[in-house]
Amino acid sequence: MQLPSEGRQRVVIETVTPQIDGGRFAIKRTVGEAVRVRAAVFADGHDSIACQVLYRPANTAEWISVAMVAKGNDCWEAAFPVSSLGRYFYTVVACIDPFITWRSDLTKRMAAQQNLAVELQIGAQWIELAAGRAKAEDAVRLRDWAAQLRAGDHNIALLDDLLATMQRYPDLSLATRYERKLSVTVDRERARFSTWYELFPRSTSPRPGQHGAFADCEKRLPYIASMAFDVVYLPPLHPIGRTHRKGKNNAPTAEPGDVGSPWAIGDDTGGHTAIHRELGTLEEFQSFVSAARAAGLEVALDIAFQCSPDHPWTREHPEWFRSRPDGTIQYAENPPKKYQDIYPLDFETPQWRELWTALKGVFDFWIEQGIRIFRVDNPHTKAFPFWEWCIGSLKEEHPDLIFLAEAFTRPHVMCHLAKLGFTQSYTYFAWRNTKAELTSYFTELTQTPVSEYLRPNLWPATPDILPAPLQIGGRPAFLVRLLLAATLGASYGIYGPAFELSENTPKEPGGEEFLNSEKYELKAWDLDSPGTIRHFIARVNRIRRDNPALQRDGGLRFHETDNPNLICYSKTTEDFSNVIIVVVNLDWAHTQAGWVTLDVAALGLEGGRPFEAEDLLSGSRFLWQVPRDYVELAPVSLPGHILRVRRWLRTERDFDYYL
Repeated sequence: MQLPSEGRQRVVIETVTPQIDGGRFAIKRTVGEAVRVRAAVFADGHDSIACQVLYRPANTAEWISVAMVAKGNDCWEAAFPVSSLGRYFYTVVACIDPFITWRSDLTKRMAAQQNLAVELQIGAQWIELAAGRAKAEDAVRLRDWAAQLRAGDHNIALLDDLLATMQRYPDLSLATRYERKLSVTVDRERARFSTWYELFPRSTSPRPGQHGAFADCEKRLPYIASMAFDVVYLPPLHPIGRTHRKGKNNAPTAEPGDVGSPWAIGDDTGGHTAIHRELGTLEEFQSFVSAARAAGLEVALDIAFQCSPDHPWTREHPEWFRSRPDGTIQYAENPPKKYQDIYPLDFETPQWRELWTALKGVFDFWIEQGIRIFRVDNPHTKAFPFWEWCIGSLKEEHPDLIFLAEAFTRPHVMCHLAKLGFTQSYTYFAWRNTKAELTSYFTELTQTPVSEYLRPNLWPATPDILPAPLQIGGRPAFLVRLLLAATLGASYGIYGPAFELSENTPKEPGGEEFLNSEKYELKAWDLDSPGTIRHFIARVNRIRRDNPALQRDGGLRFHETDNPNLICYSKTTEDFSNVIIVVVNLDWAHTQAGWVTLDVAALGLEGGRPFEAEDLLSGSRFLWQVPRDYVELAPVSLPGHILRVRRWLRTERDFDYYL
C-alpha cells in the first residue's frame, strides 16, 4: 500500500447531515431558512478539535465559515442561513486545535497552582501564529493579547473575546475536509407555503353550455381571492385533438358537441405552445395572468407531455413516438384501460436530444408569458434523466420556478422525482383516512430524511380522484378533509368549484371517477348554492395566512387521544412564538368525544400549568388543563378546533379571569 499524500491529518469526519444519497442530490430550503448541519468529528488522543461548516452560494467562489459547537459524544452542530434564490454548497472542515488544547490544560494547571511561566510563552506563540492569519484589526488585537501573556498575565487566556477571535482563524494546513461538497436548492417562500385552487377555464361561462374564455376567468378571480387562495391552477389550455376524442364520462366515442379532454393536446392549429381558440388569444391569456396578479393570485399551468393524434409533432416528428408493427403510432394504455386520444412520447428514441430540447422549449415559452409555477402531469411516466436535466437547466436560468409533481405512484418513484428537482409533490393523503394512517404517514413526511427533499402538497380530491369518504360522508366529510389538508400540510389545494360545492357522485359504485366529469364536458356551477362550504374554506385559509406555524411542515407533532376517531396534532414556529393545536373529528357521521393528552415539551410550554387557547374557527376561548383535557366535536357544526395558545396562567388573578 502506498503512503498517503498527507499523513498528518488526524481528524475524522463522519455522518454529515443533512445529505441525500451520499450528496448525489440537493436538500431543499426556502429563502430565510437555515440549514442545520450535524457531523461526527473526532481524532486520536486527547487534543481538542476545531470544527467548521463552510458554505457559499454556487455563483461565488469564497467560502463562509461557521464554527460548529460540540454537542457531546463527538457530535458537532452548526447552522447557516440561506438568503438568496438558487443553489448553495456546504461541507465540513476540522482540525486539531492546539490553542483550545493549551487553554484547557492551562485552566487545570492554574487550579493545581503550578508554575505557568513556560505555558504562557507557549500560548503566546499560538496566538502570534493566528495573528499571522488574521485580518488587520484582529491581528493587532491578537498580538496585543500575546504580549500580555508573555508579560505573565495569565487571565488573558480566559477571555471569551480571545477565544472567539482565535476560532475565526484556525490553522487549516493539516485540516481534514469532508470528501463531499453537498448542496441545497433554495426556493422562494411559495415553494414551502401555498394554497392552490384548480379551475377549468372552459367551465367559467355564465351561460350553461357555452364554452368559457379567459375573460370569464378574470371575472371568477374575485371569488377565488375571497377564499384566500394564492395560486390558481389551470389544466392544459391547448387545442384538443379530434381523432378518437373522448365523449362524456370517458366514452370511447364523442358525440357532436363533445369538447374532449384537455389532456389530449394538439390539433392542426398547434400543440403545447398554442391556446385553444375558444379560450381566447395569447394576449387575453396575458391579461388574465395580470388580473390574477392584481388579485393576489399567481397562475400555475399544467404541463402534460403527451399528444393527441392530431398534434403537429405526430406529423413533423413521428420519430418521437413509438410505432406499432403496422406503422401506426402506439396510443397510451394502462390495461385494460385504453386512451386512444393520447400518444405517449418515446424517451428511448434515437432522437432523444431533439425531443428533450423541444420539451424544455415548452417550459421556456410559458415562462416568457410570465408563468413561474407548473403542475406536471404524470412525470413518473417520463424518463428520470430528462427531468433532472430539464428542471436543473430551467432553475439555473430562473431560480424562482416551482414544479409540482402529479405522481400518484410508488413511494420510491415519488421520492426520486422529488430528489431530481421537483419542488413539491402530490401525496397519498387522499387515501389516508384513519388516525393511525394519518399519524404514520405524516410522521414519515415531516420527521424523517424525506423531509429534506419532498415537500408535500395535499389534495383531498382531484378531477381524477373522488375518494370514498367524500362519496359517503357528503358535506361533513368535505369539511373534515379540508381541515386536515389545510393544517397537516403547509401547501394544499382543492379542485373547485366541485370541492366547495361538495360534488360527490361517483361514476360507478366502488370507483373514484366523478359522474359527468368536468374532464370531458363543460360544467355550469352554482357558486351561490346554499350548501357551499366556501366561507369555511375562506376562514381556514385566512387562519393559515395569519399563523406562521401553519406555514411550515417541520413543526408537526402528534398528541395522544383516547378515542381513535379524534386526532390531535400541533404545529409550532421554531421559537414557539406561534403555537397551534388542532383537534379533528375523523368521523363525519357522528359526534365524537374524548380526552386529549398533550406532549407539553413539544409545544415549548411549561408543564403543569393550564393555558388560555383561542379557537380560531369559532372565536371561542378555552382554559386548557395540562396535560389532559376533554374535547367533544360534532362534524356537522364543528368538525374540529384550530387552537392558538395565547398565554400561560401563572397567578390566581389569571384564573379569576375564567371564574
